[in-house]
Amino acid sequence: MNWHAIWAIYVYEMKRFFRTLMESLLSPVISTTLYFVVFGAAIGSRISEVEGVSYGAFIVPGLIMLSVMTQGISNASFGIYFPKFIGTIFELLSAPVNFLEVVIGYVGAAATKALMIGVVILVTAWFFVDLRIAHPGAMLAFLILTCVSFSLFGFIIGIWAENFQQLQL
Repeated sequence: MNWHAIWAIYVYEMKRFFRTLMESLLSPVISTTLYFVVFGAAIGSRISEVEGVSYGAFIVPGLIMLSVMTQGISNASFGIYFPKFIGTIFELLSAPVNFLEVVIGYVGAAATKALMIGVVILVTAWFFVDLRIAHPGAMLAFLILTCVSFSLFGFIIGIWAENFQQLQL
């Protein structure tokens, strides 16, 4: 296993994420915050608590998963499709890098980005809703598994896509 190749792909993808931080991180956080405001305040004020759980606290996990799944797919699919689109994929294909190392590098970076977005949204949700996490270890494990599985799915979509329209969900 060529760990240097995995690390190089991972770092390259993460640098791309931080170069476009406004679009990559703040955009999903702002759109999810709008969901909190619209659904949590408008609808949640009309619904009473059920077994001590407010409507706002009830929708937080779903909104986090919505963003994590969407970002996992889009980051991984764009990450592998764009080099294919501009023709730099041939540099990767001619390098002494195993296909598994390429997958681990791209999917690992996409899953990390999706996880970061999920954590930022969770922290943002605490400003709007009183959250109590009953099983933080299980929540983190499920969040990581969701990030990895949807990033793998996005990687497959990126390899399969022949144009930008096929990248859309």
